[in-house]
Parts: sequence; C-alpha cells; structure tokens
Amino acid sequence: MAEQNTAASSFSSSDALLILLKARTFIALILVFVFFALNAPNFMSTANMVIMSKHVALNAFLAIGMTFVIVSGGIDLSVGSIVGLCGMVAGYLLLNGLDIGLGWTMHFNTVEICLLVILVGVLIGAINGFLITQLNVAPFIATLGTLYVARGAAMLSSDGRTFPNLNGNAEYGSETFRWIGTGHVLGIPFSIALLIVVGCLAGYIAARTPLGRHIYAVGGNERAAGLSGIKVNRTKYFVYIFSGFCAALVGLIISSQLVAAHPATGDTFELNAIAAAVLGGTSMSGGRGRIIGTIIGAFVIGVLSDGLVMMGVSSFWQTVIKGLVIIAAVVIDQAQQKVQARVVLRAQAALDK
Repeated sequence: MAEQNTAASSFSSSDALLILLKARTFIALILVFVFFALNAPNFMSTANMVIMSKHVALNAFLAIGMTFVIVSGGIDLSVGSIVGLCGMVAGYLLLNGLDIGLGWTMHFNTVEICLLVILVGVLIGAINGFLITQLNVAPFIATLGTLYVARGAAMLSSDGRTFPNLNGNAEYGSETFRWIGTGHVLGIPFSIALLIVVGCLAGYIAARTPLGRHIYAVGGNERAAGLSGIKVNRTKYFVYIFSGFCAALVGLIISSQLVAAHPATGDTFELNAIAAAVLGGTSMSGGRGRIIGTIIGAFVIGVLSDGLVMMGVSSFWQTVIKGLVIIAAVVIDQAQQKVQARVVLRAQAALDK
C-alpha cells in the first residue's frame, strides 16, 4: 500500500513538472513582462505597448512560417533576405513602375503592388521547395543560397541605395500604401490585426486539417510518412511557400511603416524567427511545435528586446542575453522530452499492472 502511494506521488510530481515545462514560454513571458514593468521607465505606457506590439508582430509573422518549416524537419535561413527584397520590390514599383518596353511604363495601385510583392515571396519559397525536394539539396544549404541571392538582388535593384518617400501617387491609386503600416482596423493597428488573422489561419491548418497532420508526420518520420501515402514533397513545398508568404508580408509592412525601403532590411531576422519558434516549444528535430507557443515566444523576444533598450542596456549585452535565452529554451525542451518519456513509461507500467 505504501509503495502504491509512493508511486502515485511520484507520478503526480512528474506530471506537475511536465505541465510547468509545457507552460514555460507563457511563464517566461509573465516574468519578463513583470520585470520590465518594475524596472524600465514608461514600459507600461499605452504608446510603448502599441509600438512593442508592432515590433512583435513583425517577428511573429516570420516565426509562424518558420514553425511550419521546422516542424516539417527543415529550416529557412532566407526569410530575412526575402523581407529585404520584397520591401525593395514594393519601393521600386511605387517610385518607378514597371518598364514594359517601347517607352511604356506600367504603374500599379496599392492592392496590385501588395499582390506582386507577395508573389515574389511565394516564388522564392517555391524555389526553396524545388531545391530541397527535386534537387535533394539540404534545407540549410538551399535556403542559405537563396539568402545570398535574395539579398544580392535587393542590392542590385537600387545599387545599394534606399528607396525613399514611399508615399505613393494618387494618380495611380497607390497613395494608400502608407496605410498598411500605419492604418487601423476597429481601433487595432493593421499589422496586429493581420497577425491575428494569419495566426488563426496557421493555427487552424496545424490543428484541424489533414495538411497540418501531414506536416507533423513528415517532420516526425519522413520515410514513414511517405510509406503511409502522404505527399511528402507537396507538403514541403507548402511550408516553404508559406514561409515566403509571411516574409513578404513583413517586407510590405516595414517599407510602409518607414515610408522607405533599404536593401539591408531584414538582416538577421531569420535568427529571431528561429528563436521565437524554439522558445515556443518547436523542436529543432521536427515533428513538434504549436503556433500559439510560437506567438508567445515572439512576445518574449519582443518584450525582452524593447525592455532592454528602455533600460539602456548595451546592444552587445542584448545579443548575449538573447543567446542565453535560446540556449536555456533548448535545454528546457530537452528536459521536457525526458520528463514526458518518463511519465509515458510510468503510465504504461500502471496499465500493464
């Protein structure tokens, strides 16, 4: 009888520890938020909350796309460069239009520019998918290559210069371009409202659709997924295309907010996206991760970055702290897997008895 009580107590302790580990990102967000609320001046002001939310939204878009990629067993290092290239494409179309030859130049309204920019992001994502699925290039190498190609193309589009004064032109219907970065929907900044839509869509795909189940299956065991009839290549195409789509949205939003486009925009954004996904519980080995966890992870990164800036912490120390947070997240993730395996084994042993 005493042994049964001890076993039950041990199981309860492990189960409680597992719950805490699964909720680690949310707990970390609360702790970070409270710390900066107490130590950073004006951290809780309405203006700062709005600005911080906009910063978080940019990373969250990329992190959502990155989550699908990592869950499928891949990695996408090109998203930051796609952000920069898409911003430059938007700037070029706004300022110069598209030369179609014979002295004719085609100009576009805001909606058409957005669609063309998104098409660029999607095409780069499709190229990543092609390299990985058809040419069997490792995801790390394939996306590293497109990182350089996209960044180079962004530089070439303006010889490394900035496209300034992206206010649009009323004559062509592009004067509303600034609204993308500064407009509101029902009192909510458009970028945040768009994040809610994209986040809900991604969460629905991941949790409620056969495609979502296929993504997890491919990341968990690609060979077994293929043998079970899942279209592995098609699934991989989707995750890289979706990642490119999310990066294109960020490129549009940033160029609209700044009313300018610079080819270096998005530099190292891919690292923050990976960090947010890992903090949110996405396993770098694939097969595990949740969209809501990733969004919370993006908030942790955003609150940490803005809070450290408001406290006057050196940018060098900020980089060190972010690195330590990422390492801690991976270590805790490994601990969660061990505890979870222990709980499963004990539950199985109890059933066998």
